Parts: sequence; structure tokens; C-alpha cells
Amino acid sequence: MSSAQGTAHQSGLPLAGQEPEPPTREEPPPDRSQAILATKQVGAVLKRAGHRFALAGSVAVYAHGGSGTLQHDADFCVLPEDAEAVAGSLRSAGLTVRVPPEGWLVKTVCFDQDVDIIFELAHRPVTADLLARAEELPVDSVHMPVLTATDLLVSLGTAFSEHHCDFGAVLPVARSLREKVDWREVRRCCGDEPMPGAFLYLLERLKVIDPGQEQR
Repeated sequence: MSSAQGTAHQSGLPLAGQEPEPPTREEPPPDRSQAILATKQVGAVLKRAGHRFALAGSVAVYAHGGSGTLQHDADFCVLPEDAEAVAGSLRSAGLTVRVPPEGWLVKTVCFDQDVDIIFELAHRPVTADLLARAEELPVDSVHMPVLTATDLLVSLGTAFSEHHCDFGAVLPVARSLREKVDWREVRRCCGDEPMPGAFLYLLERLKVIDPGQEQR
């Protein structure tokens, strides 16, 4: 997205003499709205139980007003030491919890949607500092802590590797959230690695960010 176009949710520039219409956030596609319902339900369970957590993934991008493909799942970050207690709260709420072989998350299903409870992001443990930086944002009618736009882009960038390097999926996220992201922090955290560095260079070439933006 070019800087002249605003976010992906905005229409084109108004014609001369017309008043610009205020930007509106797209509603999720009807067939994917279940991911929102699952997020609200699980988020409410975690809040009632007093757990430290933050919403991540594509629904977090939506909560920030960003665009991109809304996946058929929801992602929450918790501390590694809290994972067992969080799983217990989900079971008490009537949800089935399973532990996959990966070892860095537990899974449940809510409203027929997969929900991942993650305690590592791109091979880095979730930390108290990460959760403390989270912003309280509404996901429709339910307020909950959501990873900052900067931390979302860091987590997406650090996930790039030789085996997983889908710039096309992350590009609309970077475009729509670019004004909320501390790009200097993104570069500091992951820009020295070849794949995230290549993505940042792509953003510069597409004029989503400029080379001096990270230096401010």
C-alpha cells in the first residue's frame, strides 16, 4: 500500500469538491466470522480466570484495524509456566484441550475453530515483558490484551526462514499497520537475519516504509 492510499480499508482519494468519507474497518468475511466468535469466547475465559495472555495472529491484526487474510483459527500467547493452568481453565469451561507433539503450544476447539495457546513465538519463549506491552483492544464487543503492532511484525518477521518465507501473506499486514509499527525495533529484533532483512528491503522498495524511517 502506498502512503497516498492510506490503509487497505480506506477507499480511493475523493474527487475534487467531495468531502472524504471517514475510513471504516472491513468486517471479516462471513465464512470466517467464527474465528472472531472463538476469540471472544476463549478470551473471556482467560480473563475471568485472571491469566496473563495476549491475542496474537490474524485476529490480533483485525483488532488493530489491519487487513489481511483472516484465518480459520485464533492464537493466544501465554507464559510457558502458565500453560498448564490455562489448559485447566479451558477444560473447566467445557473445552477439550490437546497437547500436540510440537511442544510449544496447546490446542483447543471453540465454535468449530482451532484455537492455539502459544508459549513460544518463532522459537522464542513468550515473556512477561511481551505480555506487559500488550494493548487493551476490543475484538468486537470483548476487550482483551492484544500484542502491539510492533510485536506482531517482529513475530511474523522472525518466523521467516528458508522453509517458510511467504512475504505475500505478511505484506498486507505490514501495509495496513505500518503507521502503528516501530520499524526501528522490528529491524533491531530481526533485520540482521537474511529472510526478515529481505522483507524489510521489499517494504522499502514498495515504499511502504522508507530507509530512514527506522532511524527516527
